Amino acid sequence: MARAVTPARKATVTVFAWGVGLLIFFPILWTILTSFKTEAEAIASPPSFVGFDWTLENYSTVMERSNYFLHFLNSVVISVGSTLIGLLVAIPAAWSMAFVPGKRTKDVLMWMLSTKMLPPVGVLIPIYLIFRDTGLLDTRTGLVIVLTLINLPIIVWMLYTYFKEIPVDILEAARMDGASLRAEIIYVLTPMAVPGIASTLLLNIILAWNEAFWTLNLTAANAAPLTAFIASYSSPEGLFYAKLSAASTMAIAPILIMGWFSQKQLVRGLTFGAVK
Repeated sequence: MARAVTPARKATVTVFAWGVGLLIFFPILWTILTSFKTEAEAIASPPSFVGFDWTLENYSTVMERSNYFLHFLNSVVISVGSTLIGLLVAIPAAWSMAFVPGKRTKDVLMWMLSTKMLPPVGVLIPIYLIFRDTGLLDTRTGLVIVLTLINLPIIVWMLYTYFKEIPVDILEAARMDGASLRAEIIYVLTPMAVPGIASTLLLNIILAWNEAFWTLNLTAANAAPLTAFIASYSSPEGLFYAKLSAASTMAIAPILIMGWFSQKQLVRGLTFGAVK
């Protein structure tokens, strides 16, 4: 029998959850508020939360100084492109690990995950030299390749977890009906794992969108995404907090809106298979 939850306990948990949520969201909220302040008000002490003169001057300055839409387009192409290519590779790989018997599957998965333990700076020089010699430096294609390889272990791990929740009997029934390997993956496995695939896609778009190390070191101007757009407001003269906050707000707004509208699908995918 399920244990009854008292109204007092439910209210306590709700207040605690809201408190944690607001604590996590507060830096984003403060960045957004600072973007509407003047530079003097942005560094004022004590800081003002809402009692300041609101201005759009920082946004107009940012738009005049930088080509925001070029950086935005670069971010879209790089994040979506690397995620889609990663899915094309990861779906068959995760299928083979989840449904083809093998004693070394966990070892392979752990080996793939171990590649995320290496600090990126450890392989920066060889990758930079390869990109320089092959003409991939400061190109969208180069960043798509790098981010695909970086996030591929995470994509495979997530899909493997979702695929393991699918009954193997369904796939065996499809084989008995004459389904080929290609038809089994495309028409049977993939539709059943749509929630998991969707959450994997969304999370990896966010990871690629926020990637800063590789985008700052492998781009200059042509393929620079929004992370480089933000970094351009850090100058030797110092930090212009209001303008930096405006640039940051413009960079996170698209992905924040996407996450807000897709949160239901994201939560559904993350809990896929958790309740039987």
